[in-house]
This record gives sequence, C-alpha cells and structure tokens, in this order.
Amino acid sequence: MSSAEKPRSAGVSGLRKTVGFVANEPVLAILVAALVVLQCLHPQAWRTLPGLVDWPTVQTLAGLLILTKAVELSGFLMWLAHRVVHHVHSERGLAGLVIALAAGLSMLVTNDVALFVVVPLVLSLNRLTPLPVKRLTIFTALAVNAGSILTPLGNPQNLFLWQTSGVSFGAFVYALLPLCAALTAMLYAVAFFAFKPRALDLSRDTATQPVDRAYAGTTGLLFVAFVLLADSHHAAIGLAAIALGFLLWRRDAVLKIDWPLLLIFVLMFIVLRSAAALPWIETTIAAIGIDTPLRAFVAGSVLSQGISNVPAAIMLAEFTHDWRALAFGVSVGGFGLGIGSLANLIAIRLAKERGAWTAFHLLSIPFWIVATAFGAWLVR
Repeated sequence: MSSAEKPRSAGVSGLRKTVGFVANEPVLAILVAALVVLQCLHPQAWRTLPGLVDWPTVQTLAGLLILTKAVELSGFLMWLAHRVVHHVHSERGLAGLVIALAAGLSMLVTNDVALFVVVPLVLSLNRLTPLPVKRLTIFTALAVNAGSILTPLGNPQNLFLWQTSGVSFGAFVYALLPLCAALTAMLYAVAFFAFKPRALDLSRDTATQPVDRAYAGTTGLLFVAFVLLADSHHAAIGLAAIALGFLLWRRDAVLKIDWPLLLIFVLMFIVLRSAAALPWIETTIAAIGIDTPLRAFVAGSVLSQGISNVPAAIMLAEFTHDWRALAFGVSVGGFGLGIGSLANLIAIRLAKERGAWTAFHLLSIPFWIVATAFGAWLVR
C-alpha cells in the first residue's frame, strides 16, 4: 500500500467504525437523522449548535453517571439488594416498593437523580433473584414521572414554571397534588395486574455481599455534595472535582460510564431546540390559541410528545399565563412517547434491556391517553 493510500484507508476505516457505532445506537441514529433533516429545513451555522445545549444539565448527568458507577463498583448496591429481597416476599410487593421509592425520591431530588438510584438497585436485585427487569424499569420511569409532578424540585419544567408563576412553594405543591396523587394511584392499579404475587426465588442469594466501605462512604458524601453544587448552579465545578478525583483514585468509575448516553443528551438538546425554533411551529401555536386552561393543558400534553416536556413548557409559557394548566399538561406529556421526558431515555438506557422501547410504549401510550383525559377533567 502506498503512502498516499494509507491515510485514505485509515479514513475509510474510521468512517466505518463511526457508522457502525451509530447504527448500534438506534436513539443516536434517529437524532443524527433528525439533525440532518432540520438543517435542511431551517439551516443554522454549525458553530452555533453547541449554544443550544444545556451544558449544566449534561455536566450534571456526567457527574451522576460517575457517582452511580462508583456506588455500583463499591458493592453497596448488591449489599442493599441483599437486604431488600429478604424483607419483600413477592414480585408484586417488590414492584410496589420500587414504585414508592422512585416516586418518593423524585419529589425531592429530581426524576433523573431518582433513576440513577433506583434503576441500578433493580439491576442489582436481579442478580440475586430472577426479576422482570424490563417491566420494573418501565414502571420506574413512569413512577419518577408521576412523583416528580408534585414539587418544584421534581423536574426542570416544574422549576421553570414555579419561578415564572411567582407562587409559593406550598401553593405550587397544593395545586399539583391532585394530578400527582391520581397518576400515582393509577400506576399502582396497573402494577397490581402487571406483576404477579409469586414468591421471589432466593436460590441465587447464597454468598455474603462484600462492600468496600471506604469507597461507598466517600462516594455517598460526594453524591450529596455534587447534588448540592448542581442545585446551586455549580455543576461544572463538581464534575471537574469528582472526575479528577476518581481518575486519580478509582479510574474505572470514570472510564466505564455510559459515554454514548452523554452524546445522546447533547444531540437531544440540539435537535429538540432546533425543532422548537421552527417558524411554522411558533406560528401554528399562535394561530391555535391557548388562551383557555383546557387548551393550554392539551397543548402542553401533545407538544411534549414531539419536543419533550421541558422545551414544551418553555415555548408555551410565551403564549399563556395559566401556569397550573401548563404544568398539568407538560407533566402528563412526560408519559406517552419516550421523547416526552428525558427521564424515559435515562431509565431505558440504564437498564440496557433488548426490546425495552417497544414494551415501554405499549404501556406508556395508553397511560398517557388516560392521564390526558383525566388531567383535562381536573383542569376544567
């Protein structure tokens, strides 16, 4: 091979690896295709696209990926799973506990953070006793979407709407309580039929679960510190500190995280915000008019299916001052299509179960339809 052919061969090989990587990541492939289409419909300078990314969110996600990987490597999740399976005696009981834990945590530490605690725990439980991991993960995603409705801390769209509404924390919780309670109750009703009362098989749970206490304890303290830093808008500082610290101390916690997930999130922001900025979308919303609570609610629920609930809340807030109806709409919009809430993407991605997206939509779309109908009744 001549010297001129070597760079060409290397370039072709690199292109094939890139194409193969994208082809093995369906969500990533869809986002890349969507970006190409959007650039054809409404071209933007490529250098401006990074400005569409919510980098604090990506930095927070990266930090949480490192910390949850460290918790997993410490053995703490397996130790906790060992304790849980000996206090819950049936598959249905375990599902109820997982839903309660996911929903409760999401009210306090956002739905994304709750997923990084609960989904790895489910995966650890599955190593001790055979579980329907795919189904449990789907219900975990629905649970964090339902639980996070209640408080301004539960998800980004709530925080945004709370800040713009000017109401007190208590008033916001009181306004969202009926929807949160109804959807959580509905989720438990579905779970009752989705999970059987069969006893858990504990034949795998024979050995004691060793825990690296120094590793787990340090990671736990860093987890709390990082969440506090992220909440005070200093995620970049927190990420730099924990990434450097783990690279020097336990580098596997950094090297073994799900790097493609970070790339997916970056592209998600670019694609969704590019779509939301299309002139015809803004014109259509203005022409339809969302000047009544019911219209604002339906617009939030439906638009979330196309551009996710956080961008939907930001866009629709320009056309209505009814924050309660809009909060109801984008909260319900987190169900339905996977794109409705970024939490859905995180949950399915963490579980890494084949066919999870199909199973997710078979449950989440009917749930969204019923939730939209019930939410419309509450808004009226």
